Amino acid sequence: MSFAEAQDEARQNSPAPFMDAALFDRTFDEGMSLVEETARYLDGPGREESRVLPRSAALLYAGESMRVTTRLMQAASWLLIQRAVREGEMCPEAAAGERYRLGSKEICFGGQHENVELLPRTLRDLLDRSESLYRRIARLEEAILSTRSATKPPLQTQFERLQQSFSVVG
Repeated sequence: MSFAEAQDEARQNSPAPFMDAALFDRTFDEGMSLVEETARYLDGPGREESRVLPRSAALLYAGESMRVTTRLMQAASWLLIQRAVREGEMCPEAAAGERYRLGSKEICFGGQHENVELLPRTLRDLLDRSESLYRRIARLEEAILSTRSATKPPLQTQFERLQQSFSVVG
C-alpha cells in the first residue's frame, strides 16, 4: 500500500467527520493564529502594559497570562496531533491515548479572577478567545473519543487500555 493510499484509508476510517471538513481547517488556522498573536502581544505590548499596572493587577496579569499560554499550548498540541492523524502520520488509536489528550483542564477551565477588569483590554480579549477555542477543542475531543469507543468492541477497548498501561507495542 502506498503512502497516499494509507492516508486515504486513514481519512475514510476517521472516527470524526470533522477531521476531513473545513471545520478542522478553520479551527486549526484559528488556533495557530491565536498562538502567534498571543506570543506577539505578551512579548511586546503586553510586557509594557504589565509594567505600569498596580501590584495586585500585575500579579493578576502574571497568573492570567500563564493561563492563556497554557490554554493555547494545549490547544496547539492537540491540533497538531489531530493533523498528524488526518495526514496519516499517526494512527487514530495512538492519538486517543492519554498522552495526547487535551491537558491542564483544571487550569484552562478555571474561572477568571474577580478583578479581571483591571487587566489590559487586549489580554482580556485573548483570555476570552483562548477559552472559547479550548472549550471547542474539548468538545471535539469528547466527540472523537465517544465515536471511537462506540465503534470498538468492548474487549478490544480493554485490550488497548492494557497495552497502553504496559506500553506494549501491538
